[in-house]
Amino acid sequence: MSVVAPWEISNLDPSKAGYVFTRLEIAETLVSVNNAGALAGGLAASWETSPDQLKWQFKLRPGAKFHDGTPVTAEAAVKSLERALTQPGVLKSANIKKISAAAGSVVIELDKPFAPLLAYLAHSSAQILAPASYGADGSMKAVIGSGPYKISKLQIPQRMDTERFAQYDGKAPAIEKVSYLAASRGETRGMMAESGKADLVFTHDAVTIDRLKGKSSVQFHTISMPRTVSLKVNAGNPKFADVRVRQALSLAMDREGIAKAILREPTAQATQMFPPSLGDWHVKGLKPLEHNLAQARELLKAAGWQPDASGILHKDGQPFKATIRTFSDRPELPRIATVLQAQFRQAGIDAAVAIVNAGEIPAGHNDGTLELAVVARSYALVPDPIATLQQDYGPKGGDWGAMGWSSPKLLAALDSLMTGSDEKARPQLRSTITSVLQTELPVIPIAWIQQTSSASGRIANLSFDPYETSYRISQLAWK
Repeated sequence: MSVVAPWEISNLDPSKAGYVFTRLEIAETLVSVNNAGALAGGLAASWETSPDQLKWQFKLRPGAKFHDGTPVTAEAAVKSLERALTQPGVLKSANIKKISAAAGSVVIELDKPFAPLLAYLAHSSAQILAPASYGADGSMKAVIGSGPYKISKLQIPQRMDTERFAQYDGKAPAIEKVSYLAASRGETRGMMAESGKADLVFTHDAVTIDRLKGKSSVQFHTISMPRTVSLKVNAGNPKFADVRVRQALSLAMDREGIAKAILREPTAQATQMFPPSLGDWHVKGLKPLEHNLAQARELLKAAGWQPDASGILHKDGQPFKATIRTFSDRPELPRIATVLQAQFRQAGIDAAVAIVNAGEIPAGHNDGTLELAVVARSYALVPDPIATLQQDYGPKGGDWGAMGWSSPKLLAALDSLMTGSDEKARPQLRSTITSVLQTELPVIPIAWIQQTSSASGRIANLSFDPYETSYRISQLAWK
């Protein structure tokens, strides 16, 4: 079976490219995500926590083996998790004090309660590998996992072949061998899907979508992802400090037009930060973000901006000029930025677009030079948006989130969710966070990303993971 996706295998290190190895079911984590999108056991068969939620104990699947034939032990799991704590990754913010092995179980002790710990342990950087995967200095020598597939050939950064692991302790997959190709060009992925040279292809561009939908030999799928394209705003910049200006930017956006013309999916227009697929993070009944150019102009006028003869706004003798940064890693982003440039011009804002390296967004955040940026932000960093929100809306904001803005109300709700509030209170806390973001608009939602995928007609039992933790190849079969 041939799988084609845009994501390169940049490194063996789980903290850098671990998602490739978990998606292809080579490596496993203690906790996984089931077909319903809920947290479930991975390498951990079960778990329990102490009454004070400071100590978690995970019992491992008793028959699990690594691909080198050695048993999956609590000691091996501890080694992988301790290494993960020393690398960039989500576990650093999980309040972990100590990880140890006891009576065949993995024991994690916390400094203070951390409610989303299970979701953090499902992140690819927390994958469990055999001790032989690491060199004496802790560097990566190989990826020796415990999943239903093992690596048979690896050519960084583009190709990897896997084969069924005969000693896997679960159900044997029907698909015996898998080849993975990282193809960055959308045209290449589209041609491989059309020609039948690829059985499963992820992320198609708009032109390819139109062609594939007319092919009877191809199964075409679109699913809503927990990822939002937004306009990051420097609220610390005097031009954008007034919430009325940020609200005007939002009102100047024609989201419906962007969704139809660029994303080719009318339902992609973001009426609030989180898509309906994220449960009660999406607040039903919340007044939706809308397009109203006349109201945008009124708000800008109320904030002290007046148009000159050419229609460009001025205040205190200065024209309203701003630069929108974005990057081309996701091909839709520059196109969206260019459309926003034209839409903002109708409101009297003279915006320029700068296509930069993706690293210039966080760099501009940290040195204060960034004004506006069109970015795509995943809320599936772990299978709970709380991890991304913690990074983006803390007291100092975040590289891809708030800039020059903070809300005590949001921080209080975020802290309650992180430290383990009453389960009945959690929906209201999520609603509070969404509502604050909708009113204050430190980051302005534009569109909800739809994952476009295609499969050859010879594949059966196809399903997609909206959290992108797995391609679910072990569940597939040949028709």
